[in-house]
Amino acid sequence: MKYVEKVLENLKKQNPNEPEFHQAATEILTSLSPIVEKHPEYEAAGLLERFVEPERVIMFRVPWVDDNGKVQVNKGYRVQFNSAIGPYKGGLRFRSDVNLSVIKFLGLEQILKNSLTGLPIGGGKGGSNFDPKGKSDREVMAFCQSFMTELYRHIGADTDVPAGDIGVGAREIGYLFGQYKRIRDEHVGVLTGRGLTYGGSLVRTEATGYGLVYITEEAMKARGDSFKGKTVIISGSGNVAIYACEKAQSLGAKVVAMYDSDGYVYDPEGIKLDIIKDIKEVKRGRISEYAQKVKSAKYTEGCKGLWTIPCDVALPCATQNEIDEESAKILVKNGVKYVAEGANMPSTLEAIDVFQKNKVVFLPAKAANAGGVATSALEMAQSSGRMFWSFEEVDAKLKNIMVSIYHNIDNAAKEYGYEGNYVMGANIAGFVKVATAMMAHGIV
Repeated sequence: MKYVEKVLENLKKQNPNEPEFHQAATEILTSLSPIVEKHPEYEAAGLLERFVEPERVIMFRVPWVDDNGKVQVNKGYRVQFNSAIGPYKGGLRFRSDVNLSVIKFLGLEQILKNSLTGLPIGGGKGGSNFDPKGKSDREVMAFCQSFMTELYRHIGADTDVPAGDIGVGAREIGYLFGQYKRIRDEHVGVLTGRGLTYGGSLVRTEATGYGLVYITEEAMKARGDSFKGKTVIISGSGNVAIYACEKAQSLGAKVVAMYDSDGYVYDPEGIKLDIIKDIKEVKRGRISEYAQKVKSAKYTEGCKGLWTIPCDVALPCATQNEIDEESAKILVKNGVKYVAEGANMPSTLEAIDVFQKNKVVFLPAKAANAGGVATSALEMAQSSGRMFWSFEEVDAKLKNIMVSIYHNIDNAAKEYGYEGNYVMGANIAGFVKVATAMMAHGIV
């Protein structure tokens, strides 16, 4: 049995009932076969076994009191996956479907994503099955303070630096940081995504969406193409989706559809982003309200129908496995040319196969949505040096990082005989740096 196959088989045996983690590990490890075969020393050192096993898994209960005086209890997680190239770095996700399998898949992906940025950050991820949706500010604060009362023991500016993810925005980061500072009596860069008045960075809110468009734009340039005149559909309506829409529109694209967890809006005249921002960022409302305000828009309950809308570019920015094989085939039939992942693992393995077989330019999440963590690392640098960079400075650094990521994954794919296969390119380019560091550290 080949080394990769053996590691995958053992991983599934030792981690049963973790489908998301199995999916991510399968996608990554199978694409690493070409490089592993060239380095027999990796097997001798048990490198892959160590690579897919988190260095540390922290699970804890999070008790808090709701507005009715009732005690609620949620689960909390932090998976510190790999620190070979730097301190653990990865977001916190607050959402009802969070479990250990989801956090481990996100953490494994984060190792390679962080490596691809070229910055010295390792991979980690965390979160809770707490859902902030519908909760009062006081309830969210109570939960965040309880969550941090345990998490503070395991994180630090040079150890593990969490950020936000789904369900964890500026409000949640503020409450989490306030509790950390209260307990530790220190004001350090232990969380990123902080407010600008207490150590945050400009562009952090826009970073993942902007970065997604920057890397897609570079892939287009390599083919003599551009966003100008392209029809784009975007799933989601959070930070990633909103700022991907903003940047794509600024480059001449027409974004015609977006969604939230209830359903999607289709506006053939082009999404009016100021209205979306007012609904989602100011009023914390539902996207169905857009159709009530804009006559040209139509709202449809449920999300899967979004992928039936003809487009040139699809930017899935919501959640894992939102594009399945059936949806991928419809997108291809309707003429999609580029698919770039703004969310983590939003395309199933079967969907990715459909895109690649039909010569769609497919940019996987670990490369395409690395803009968020890249800018988080830039925030860490500013915190360490007590500096504050302008919007233009941070945006320029972000764009340079995303352009470099595209060329790194493109070159890695070509080097190993998989030209145009950016899943292979991203996994190989990210893994080489981590593997080299792990080998240098010995058996740890």
